[in-house]
Amino acid sequence: MRTFVTGATGWVGSAVVRDLIAAGHQVTGLARSAASADKLVASGMRVVRGSIEDLDLLRTAAAQADAVIHTAFNHDWSRFAENCAADKLAIEVLGAELEGSERPLIVTSGVALLAPGRLATEADAAPPVTKSFPRASEAVVEELRNRGLRTTTVRLAPSVHGVGDHGFVPRLAGIARDKGASAYIGNGENHWPAVHRLDAARVFRLALDCPADGPFHAVAEQGVALKDIAEAIARQFDLPVVSKSADEASEHFGWFAPFVGIDAPTSSDRTRAILDWIPEQPGLLEDLAKPDYFGR
Repeated sequence: MRTFVTGATGWVGSAVVRDLIAAGHQVTGLARSAASADKLVASGMRVVRGSIEDLDLLRTAAAQADAVIHTAFNHDWSRFAENCAADKLAIEVLGAELEGSERPLIVTSGVALLAPGRLATEADAAPPVTKSFPRASEAVVEELRNRGLRTTTVRLAPSVHGVGDHGFVPRLAGIARDKGASAYIGNGENHWPAVHRLDAARVFRLALDCPADGPFHAVAEQGVALKDIAEAIARQFDLPVVSKSADEASEHFGWFAPFVGIDAPTSSDRTRAILDWIPEQPGLLEDLAKPDYFGR
């Protein structure tokens, strides 16, 4: 299958590419820079240079593909609204190019805000698009599906981990090192779902060939307690572990405090059953115990 992947050099996208190639796909990856393009060529794929804001490029690449996987997203939180708008437009353009065919489009989303405080499932709808949360990826997928497109969503856990991780947990570790203590909020019993990036990548590939509707949850562990994560970070950097009250959290964690306080236990039972997906990689805490996890 000729598969076009946006975000092909990203943390998740690069793992998706690796999995697709191993399964025999002919992959075309989108790369913003010459350095990124060289990485993709070295991994055995065709490359198109540009970004998701290059709409003509997206149309051309999608027209030449049997399937499209969209993992690209700009995580510059200072421009979140603008990045969400660019993501929405890219999905609309990719969908329009695939319309009228049976070629699948897989779009990336997340589980963190589905059902705070209770166990979320694939049956839970994505949060509504608002001014405070303008990400519309799942809303666009629903519109495209209503027009007859074969499209669905893979929802990622907040922690997509593995050696080389530069996401939520390394950000927590950076704050711990700066503050001289690894902290959690309250009793630390709020939970972050987690998945290893290689297990997550397989969900995208399996979803391509699945006739059933998603969304699919790339979630290997329903929830890892924040206190356990803080303790794992403390062991790595020989730091004390401390609890912060809700009032103290803003000062300690800064703008990241709302993410630290998320309680988002999430099931992937339906995904496992439909895709016959069984996570095979180490869990989050096992990964964090590796001496090279934080690149020291």
